[in-house]
Amino acid sequence: MSVSSQLNCSEIPPHLAEDPRAAACGRLFQLRHVHLDLRLNFAVKEMSGWLVLDLLAARPGVQTLVLDSHPSLLIHSIDCKVPGSGQDAPVSLTYRVDPFTDYGSSLNISLPAAAAKPNRMFQITVRYTTTDGPAIWWLDSELTCSQSRPLVFTQGHSVCNRSFFPCFDTPAVKSTYTATVRVPDGVTVLMSASRSSYSKQDRVFQFSMEFPVPSYLVALVAGELQHVDVGPRSRVWAEPCLLSCAVNKLGGSVERWLGVAEDLFGPYLWGRCDIVFLPPSFPIVAMENPCLTFIIASILESREFLLIDVIHEIAHGWFGNAVTNATWEEMWLSEGLATYAQRRITTEAYGEAFTCLETVFRLDALHRQLRLLGDNNPVSKLQVKIEPGVNPSTLMNLFTYEKGFCFVSYLSQLCGDIKRFDSFLRAYISEFKFSSVVAQDLIDYFLGYFPELKDSAVAQREGLEFDRWLNGAGPPLYEPDLSAGGALTRPVQELCELWAGSDPPDPQAVATFDLSTWSTFQTVLFLDRMLDQSPLAHGTHLSSCYSALFDGLNAEVQIRWLQMVVRNSFYPDLPRVRAFLHKHVRPKQETVALHRGNTATFNTRLVIIHTIQCSLVLQQITLQKQQILIS
Repeated sequence: MSVSSQLNCSEIPPHLAEDPRAAACGRLFQLRHVHLDLRLNFAVKEMSGWLVLDLLAARPGVQTLVLDSHPSLLIHSIDCKVPGSGQDAPVSLTYRVDPFTDYGSSLNISLPAAAAKPNRMFQITVRYTTTDGPAIWWLDSELTCSQSRPLVFTQGHSVCNRSFFPCFDTPAVKSTYTATVRVPDGVTVLMSASRSSYSKQDRVFQFSMEFPVPSYLVALVAGELQHVDVGPRSRVWAEPCLLSCAVNKLGGSVERWLGVAEDLFGPYLWGRCDIVFLPPSFPIVAMENPCLTFIIASILESREFLLIDVIHEIAHGWFGNAVTNATWEEMWLSEGLATYAQRRITTEAYGEAFTCLETVFRLDALHRQLRLLGDNNPVSKLQVKIEPGVNPSTLMNLFTYEKGFCFVSYLSQLCGDIKRFDSFLRAYISEFKFSSVVAQDLIDYFLGYFPELKDSAVAQREGLEFDRWLNGAGPPLYEPDLSAGGALTRPVQELCELWAGSDPPDPQAVATFDLSTWSTFQTVLFLDRMLDQSPLAHGTHLSSCYSALFDGLNAEVQIRWLQMVVRNSFYPDLPRVRAFLHKHVRPKQETVALHRGNTATFNTRLVIIHTIQCSLVLQQITLQKQQILIS
């Protein structure tokens, strides 16, 4: 599949099936451009304005345009202009809104005959108001980090942006976009756009995304935000109380990571690579919105997790944003390739041992999830069959990341030289940039790039067939050699074995392991493996050894340690559970983690339930929309 000669023109390629997650009829039209003109009203938590779509009919006689919408989105009027048709004035159109799924509606618009002629551009203008749909998160001031001004942000992945604006809400359709956003005084607006400007007198922000993106990557945040440049093409945005911390943690690293990525995968295509840190109410860890990564502020507590998450989102600039999975059933084309690219970047920047340690930690989590779900669970397939009406966001899981990573690693191993595979990925991006693909596109291009592998029938190699990789449930058929991380993972395993015995470990043997010198990934790997064996026969000894140390470490360590507290009934540490949950604003995620597999006594449960109730009262609005997702 070749890239369209017109970057801003998008239609679903003929070999792709219509996306059943979208009501919109993407195959019947070419979407040239999207323009948004919105006014933000924080007092009533409302966005109002209009949307303009530049369209071409892909075939003659099309009488109806269907767009994705949402019950939270109120349509006021729709009109149409057909330049060159002899009627310059806009024509008012009739429309109806029908139920589609529990995550959206279908907006059916009757088109005039002049708009149905192929290759004639026409404009649809939809005037609408949207309030509190799943894409739009209005935060009162007390839910922000500074607690001084309200804030709003959008989160479109996977199918939420149909509640932000009527659209072709499928990753198979891409277009350029522009936006005009009017705000109250003192509010700064950011969008996932390559260019922006601001008129202070009119309090109007203008944005332009000159490269085609799918609807889910159109993102907005508005509030009390300030920035510091941290590189020639990157800046950090945050609320004032967070900004210096964020800048200190990232420093000049972003430009370094971009440079490494460009050496591996070719030029960074998006111009800007800015990062905005959002309050803990942000429903996922990070989101790869082009030009402007959204990331949760609580990740600043852990340098290593911050490093990995930012590099992962940078990798999406090539894998996911430039070349996008055409269907949500193949999210691994974005997440698996981005995870592979992230680990190539960290290997070049920080060494193979660090990358292997992080990979061991993640693959441990993958196998833990498999034990919970069972090897035959269909969600462990790379190509997941999503039934009609099922929200694809609910199927985001470690398999799209880690099983996808293992398949890409297997393809790399087939080449025999990782540098050759780097060259293949550069060529893949160059060939498919700004388009959407299916797995067969990647496989066909891989076999065409390496004809000797095609001739040797690697796709049909027994036990490792490509079709089995894509459509088989269960664990990865291949995992890369991670022995280069042995110096970091071996002490973790040795300490786990000391504590796993039926008798308390020898204190002198335990003392030889100085956990204060361990990295965060070593510590969380140790705690995860201890959780796998909980409740422990001598857990109180573990508490006396490590409680004070873990209490002073970052949230990634603390959440695991507090699970140990709950599962092993470490009564003296229970107040720390309550304190942790009061501090962090994502109680749904944290309390689910604390409860999972809980075998604590009745009194322990009462303390936890009381803690959860306190947190729910504080964060009731946030919890109504909280999702457990990974980006």
